[in-house]
Amino acid sequence: MNTRLLQLGCELVHVGQFSTPTVLMIQPGSDVEVVRQQWVTDPSLVTHDYTDSFGNRVKRLVLPAGESLLAYYAVVRIPDALDEADEDAPEVSPEFLPDQLLVFTLPSRYCQSDQLSAQAWQLFGQLKPGYGRVRAIQEFVWKHLDYRTGSTASWWTAADSYNSGYGVCRDFAHLMVSFCRALNIPARYVSGYLPDLEVEPIPTPMDFHAWVEVWLGDRWYTFDPRHNQRRKGHVPICRGRDAADVALVTTYGAPWLKRMTVWADDLPPDVEWPPSDVSLQGRDPFR
Repeated sequence: MNTRLLQLGCELVHVGQFSTPTVLMIQPGSDVEVVRQQWVTDPSLVTHDYTDSFGNRVKRLVLPAGESLLAYYAVVRIPDALDEADEDAPEVSPEFLPDQLLVFTLPSRYCQSDQLSAQAWQLFGQLKPGYGRVRAIQEFVWKHLDYRTGSTASWWTAADSYNSGYGVCRDFAHLMVSFCRALNIPARYVSGYLPDLEVEPIPTPMDFHAWVEVWLGDRWYTFDPRHNQRRKGHVPICRGRDAADVALVTTYGAPWLKRMTVWADDLPPDVEWPPSDVSLQGRDPFR
């Protein structure tokens, strides 16, 4: 299989009045081939790594008072191919699902599949079960929701999105997950990186992305209701029931996020990555 190299990562600059315990999930998942990577904290901080109950890689640390930089840089190798698809992939009846998948059929904080059950069965209940029905759910969400940058807050749920008709990528993902679960199809929420490979770039700064994985047959398939098309370059960071399980940054306090920069691009032949100067001062774009 042909592959390609991506440069990806992020820089987070916080300013806090007090030291703040913090949890990060910004490193690609264990199923991603990482060629090289570098973590940076400035000032230098003690960190601790662990794996959560969903198998996600998590880093813990304490942000100091004042200004600080948290950064992650990586080169990853990905297949030079669209997300895999199988029009013949069947849905699996709940009694035959592996035990560990049952949690992904249940309502969760942001994915109220119980509240949206009537709508799901009315919209999709008469469609032939399988990959095609899931694709129809993706297309409906894409058409039903208007993408509005910064339009929703942390408390916004799939029901809110369905009723209002707008949201951001996480809301597209939550609504699709909810509809799938309402039909007893296991679905999980994914956060990660998505470069603009061989598509028209979106005219907004690069950011993290959210999409959906759905269990059909004997495996997970990637669906992206924000774009409603198979794409190249989905690089998962973390997976869970919904965004509550996989927040990219959790702070036990209220530091100000002064700057966030995200990269996800083809690796240019003339670019040094990670950068040579990864200090707080060296990474200041206003210096």
